[in-house]
Amino acid sequence: MTLNINEIRKDFPILQRETNSGARIVYLDSTATSQKPVQVIEAMNEYYRRSNANIHRGVHTLAEEATAMYEGARERIARFINAASSREIIYTRNTTESINLIAYSWARANLKAGDLVILTEMEHHSNLVPWHMLQAERGIELEFIPVTEEGLLDLDVYKTLLDRTPKLVSFTHMSNVLGTINPAAEIIKLAHAVGAVVLVDGAQSVPHLSVDMQALDADFYAFSAHKMCGPTGIGALYGKSSLLEAMPPFLGGGDMIKEVKLRSFRANTLPHKFEAGTPAIAEAIGFGAAVDYLTKVGMKEIAEHEHAITEYALERLEEIPGVKLFGPAADKKGGVAAFTLEGIHPHDVAQILDQDGVAVRAGHHCAQPLHEKFGIPATSRASFYLYSTKEEVDMLVNGLYKVKELFG
Repeated sequence: MTLNINEIRKDFPILQRETNSGARIVYLDSTATSQKPVQVIEAMNEYYRRSNANIHRGVHTLAEEATAMYEGARERIARFINAASSREIIYTRNTTESINLIAYSWARANLKAGDLVILTEMEHHSNLVPWHMLQAERGIELEFIPVTEEGLLDLDVYKTLLDRTPKLVSFTHMSNVLGTINPAAEIIKLAHAVGAVVLVDGAQSVPHLSVDMQALDADFYAFSAHKMCGPTGIGALYGKSSLLEAMPPFLGGGDMIKEVKLRSFRANTLPHKFEAGTPAIAEAIGFGAAVDYLTKVGMKEIAEHEHAITEYALERLEEIPGVKLFGPAADKKGGVAAFTLEGIHPHDVAQILDQDGVAVRAGHHCAQPLHEKFGIPATSRASFYLYSTKEEVDMLVNGLYKVKELFG
């Protein structure tokens, strides 16, 4: 079944907007953050209009309604990724906080000087900096799976690194620059064979692919609502309950406790043990509405649509003299096209495109080491989602010809 793109686009009010110059918005920056359908906006609005109250603590009608909506969203998020239980879904602010939660709680309880953590050269800074910080504090060792010229992970090197019995393997399921979809199940299986725990950065994968925790067997999996049609300021950490139960709390305060005395406390049960203080209630409700929306559209259909758009975009971009594309072919990547235009800085490319309403990202995309690997300071990045069209790709290409013309 193909997506009815015209109907889907009607769900996203911002796509009807025009820029100050009168150009229609062509939004090709969904890898940074997706746009939000009216169903998500209305769900959050409805909570504030009808049921606004703090959760878990009250027995009055509003508190009970708010709690049911907040916890109901958690249950639907758990089903969306096929977690064994909603207790395994911890609300966080975003993928970055989810990774930091593991670095501060699990890693500081389990890693000591000399222990090896394996990462990759294509990681977002969110899955690099917390481990650099732990290395400085604890003296852990870091090694990296190299990225090939084609933009794929070198699994032969990975297998060699596994001979050193790492304690943790942490990697991105899908690169936010190259679009590479990594063979997560294989990477996880190999890590488990040597006794390593595995953390997966799913910020780019959960919005675009059918992700199944039972099939993948990841120990921890992090993702954000704002990249999957949901609001900013909320994300999720999936963790196997046996690991989460053994971990110390991340933050201390209200709601994460079972009992507090002047000289001691007992932590709450999962998932509340890791959710201190008043949470982002409306955002959690919006997160649940986003999951409902994506489920209704169909993740298989979204993936197929994005693949067709990406394939078309790569073909069109390759036509342009001076364009260099980064990352693998369309059959090995998600909806991302990172490129450079010979002799023109990516920021100039993005600014000129914006004059005609075409929104792309320019810079190192929080992946400086990956750009250094390819010997470039920055790239331009067009990224696609369920509402993207081939006509928008054509407008991008026309805009790039205009850029070339302006720069002679």
